[in-house]
Amino acid sequence: MLKLATLIWMIIGTALAGAFMIPILAVPSLAEQRMTLIPYAAGGGSLLAVPLAILVARKIYAATAARRTA
Repeated sequence: MLKLATLIWMIIGTALAGAFMIPILAVPSLAEQRMTLIPYAAGGGSLLAVPLAILVARKIYAATAARRTA
């Protein structure tokens, strides 16, 4: 399950980091501080993606468990 969770983490982490950066770049008052805020947005997206990736991997394994045993 760790391999699957790692692959899912890479996808979700990239998507969340990008989604967190959009408001920073779109709002002029935040864009002035972008050099400080972008690393926080990227790190926050990556960290938030870890439990989400584990949750998704568990659901995938649970959904395919019946097929593996049959």
